[in-house]
Amino acid sequence: MPKRKSRIVDETMRSTKLRRVTSTSGSSGMFFPDQEADIRLSCACQKSDWIMIVCMKFWYQLAVLSSCITGALAQSAAPQADKLPERSALDAVLFYQVLLGELNVREGSAGSGFSIMLDAARKTRDPALFQRAVDIALQARSGEAALQAAQTWKKELSQATEPNRYILQILLALNRIEEAGHALAVSINELPLAEQAPAIASVPGVFGRVQDKSLAADVVEKALAKALKRPETAASAWTTIGRMRRDANQIPQAVDAAVKGHTADPHAQGPLILSLSLMSTSSNTLKPLLDAAMKQDTSAPLRLGYARTLIALQQTPEALAQLSLLNTKFPEFFDGWLVHGLLLLENNQATDAESRLQQYVRLTAQNKDPEHQAGRTEALFALSQIAQRQGHLGRAHQWLAQMPVGADPIKLASRQAELLSLEGRLDEARQVLAQIKTTTPEQALQKSLAQSQWLRENQQAEQAYSLVKTALAASPNHAELQTELALICEKLKKFDEMEALLRQIMKSNPKEPHAFNALGYSLADRKLRLDEARMLITQAAALSPQDAFIQDSLGWVAFRQGNHAEALEILRAAYKARQDAEIAAHLGEVLWNMGLTQEAGAIWREGLQLKAGNETLQETIKRFNFKP
Repeated sequence: MPKRKSRIVDETMRSTKLRRVTSTSGSSGMFFPDQEADIRLSCACQKSDWIMIVCMKFWYQLAVLSSCITGALAQSAAPQADKLPERSALDAVLFYQVLLGELNVREGSAGSGFSIMLDAARKTRDPALFQRAVDIALQARSGEAALQAAQTWKKELSQATEPNRYILQILLALNRIEEAGHALAVSINELPLAEQAPAIASVPGVFGRVQDKSLAADVVEKALAKALKRPETAASAWTTIGRMRRDANQIPQAVDAAVKGHTADPHAQGPLILSLSLMSTSSNTLKPLLDAAMKQDTSAPLRLGYARTLIALQQTPEALAQLSLLNTKFPEFFDGWLVHGLLLLENNQATDAESRLQQYVRLTAQNKDPEHQAGRTEALFALSQIAQRQGHLGRAHQWLAQMPVGADPIKLASRQAELLSLEGRLDEARQVLAQIKTTTPEQALQKSLAQSQWLRENQQAEQAYSLVKTALAASPNHAELQTELALICEKLKKFDEMEALLRQIMKSNPKEPHAFNALGYSLADRKLRLDEARMLITQAAALSPQDAFIQDSLGWVAFRQGNHAEALEILRAAYKARQDAEIAAHLGEVLWNMGLTQEAGAIWREGLQLKAGNETLQETIKRFNFKP
């Protein structure tokens, strides 16, 4: 069985950045968790799909008093005395009343303390005391009392904006969604017009805890009726409605909102970002809109987002065109170079990929941002892989030597060991793996897996078997260790043990494609139970349709069943998606059997450049008496 047929962690250099399609969804769960000591009403505004909504002033700026009113009153005598309203009438009697309220709260009589504090707030009309009354009720988990205090606050100080924000959050906590919608409308309309659009953009986060997403969307759309009619706020309002319709799985309504938002303001980014998140389900409607937008001046993150969306939809040529534009228009935008280089590498354009990845490495040379350090690690691994493919092993080592301090030590050591093995320095390769420093039990397991894989690939399967057996004794249900042991058993021809292990994995984790693929491939390779083998590999392909190695297995079982034309088509696509020595061995064998011997020889030579020591490739070349 080939080493990578069931590898749980595929070492492909494909960036997670290529796969990411950003979406925003609300949090779930009750607003009053039983385990919490109190309720926090400052509901965190979520990030929009690609931009941070900067509206903290609107939702977060809720003043918090000291838990000790005496300390607060002491501050009022200090130079900051103007923090309390001038009309606050804290005479000796009221001072005693407020102090008594605080003492009641501290002694566990929150109800009495609340009543005393609310009465003091009414008498003084002091917003700080109203807020303290609300906080006391919330700490006592009395939502109705908190609502009463906030409503009284609003009644007494009708021009104040703060109490209505409390009312909104409390109503949401009490699951009184329609009333919360009215409070939302009041809160939005109380704001200056210039502040309304960013506040509206934060609404999906505020309503994120509502369980009934459809109801939440209906309520918010009704609350934003005025904003939808104003040119200054229409695009933001439609974007918010679209996000909430999307989160309620009301996709047609979400698409309609995106289109209306873009129509309201063709230059607004919100509707475009929403459209990106909906492209996978409504590309026919939204792609023309986005294509037209991309012909205009757009921000670098938005263009990169569109390229990523095209990648996710497997529209590679268009994605490459967008990334080329991005590199041209925004040469200092780091991520554009990285994503472009990785996509080119995946499409076997190594020379162009190398130049873009090198540019990313140059641009991030002095950048200490963790995200760019992670991207730099990814780029260096890719550059090392390109150099290896080109036969420049020394250069491949040089790229690895530039790894940031935070690079994955196991992945780095595995790549170093692979290069040393290609150079025939097997003892050094094994030592590099043995010297990996681990700090957690999981890292120790991953180190064992890396060592075992190296041993298995270098004709030391018995030692690998002992190593994994020892690791499994401590972690008997570890799926990766079980899979690795199955691969070793294949090498040692312990087929019954191998099949038992793989079936155990399939039973415990039926959504894990690699076990299905491993057993199916093993059966096909041994020309056994071919119908069952195809069924297993087909199931693996359904679980992971883009996995080139699973497609290789599918092509191989088709070849074993005598379907040469089908096998050739599948294997060509698999080799195009992932240049690998073992896929080259299978593709070359199919070509040879179909009389295309020159092309077969060319593919085998490429495979030898990728990994000359691959057992499957070496055995295939020997069987056909091919002389490279």
